Amino acid sequence: METKQWYMEYKIHKNRPGLLGDVASLMGMLDINIVTINGVEDRTRGMLLQTNDDEKIDLMGKMLRKVDNITITALREPKLVDILAVRHGRYIERDSDDRKTFRFTRDELGLLVDFLGEIFKRDGNQVVGLRGMPRVGKTESIIAGSVCSNKRWNFVSSTLLRQTVRSQLSEEEMNPNNIFIIDGIVSTIRSNEKHHALLQQIMDMPSTKVIEHPDIFVRDSEYTYDHFNYIVELRNTPDEEINYEAITNGINDY
Repeated sequence: METKQWYMEYKIHKNRPGLLGDVASLMGMLDINIVTINGVEDRTRGMLLQTNDDEKIDLMGKMLRKVDNITITALREPKLVDILAVRHGRYIERDSDDRKTFRFTRDELGLLVDFLGEIFKRDGNQVVGLRGMPRVGKTESIIAGSVCSNKRWNFVSSTLLRQTVRSQLSEEEMNPNNIFIIDGIVSTIRSNEKHHALLQQIMDMPSTKVIEHPDIFVRDSEYTYDHFNYIVELRNTPDEEINYEAITNGINDY
């Protein structure tokens, strides 16, 4: 049987001496390998496990659910948020209503870069929206995530160096393995016919596109939120309001 990874998480009710050793010993007897282990949030431990026998995972789960000192809260094939939770020791905040929306603050840039890097490693069509006020670190995080995924990035539109509005890209730049960075405000407010044609071509490519200011992009284009696989929000502080009027006024000042 194929070797697979699993994510297990349990809440600790009484952290008695030897508890982790007992759990690890059970896994050892079942020939289940611990790939990564870390504390996740308060009194919660997460593990990435590996085995070639799904029945052993099922059996281990049933046995650990009989242990009084812990409660199994997750036992599943790992999602991206699980892998990052074990790696960083905390879960990424997600919108309770829109589960494809993930929230970060500026002091979590390391976690955000890791999150984007893991997304960028995947092949095929992906569209990521990135909300945030100016100078919060949006573009820098995208570039750092591209570096982590060992992929080249291309600016299709941007305000990083005044305003960039590309009307064509070279054959090398049009490689579907590249990361395409689009400023949703610049591409709609400052767009021309050639830029719009290039934008449509890129959106149709089996590649990763990251669109800053996705709400303006959706409002002023033919695309909808259904085109997005992920929406990321980046704030200076958790309670900061993302004010698009201030952002668009700033763009019009150029």
